[in-house]
Amino acid sequence: MTRTVLIVDDHPGFRVSARLILEAAGWQVVGEAADGTAALAAAATLRPEVVLVDVTLPDADGFEVAARLTGGPAPPEVVVVSSRDDAVYGPLAVDSGARGFLPKDCLSTSALAAMLT
Repeated sequence: MTRTVLIVDDHPGFRVSARLILEAAGWQVVGEAADGTAALAAAATLRPEVVLVDVTLPDADGFEVAARLTGGPAPPEVVVVSSRDDAVYGPLAVDSGARGFLPKDCLSTSALAAMLT
């Protein structure tokens, strides 16, 4: 089953890497956003099944974005990502309504799929 994904991160390099990883495994990246405002607009328009959200965005906290994404009707599954491997992020991600936290250097389709099941 193909899953649709929106990648939200202010670093273009990570967006490219994440896209390559996901598309190589058959996931469909339907869009990218560099900040929280663009993420919310893209999610409303594109209706992805999954949204990867960076913790630190230029205009918003990633946990706040996750909470807004998961607070509406038929919300996407949200996974919070960061380059920092901080044990605090896991509970904060869950509190925001996200499925969990995944360090960027651990991003793989198998790790993501395990979190979403």
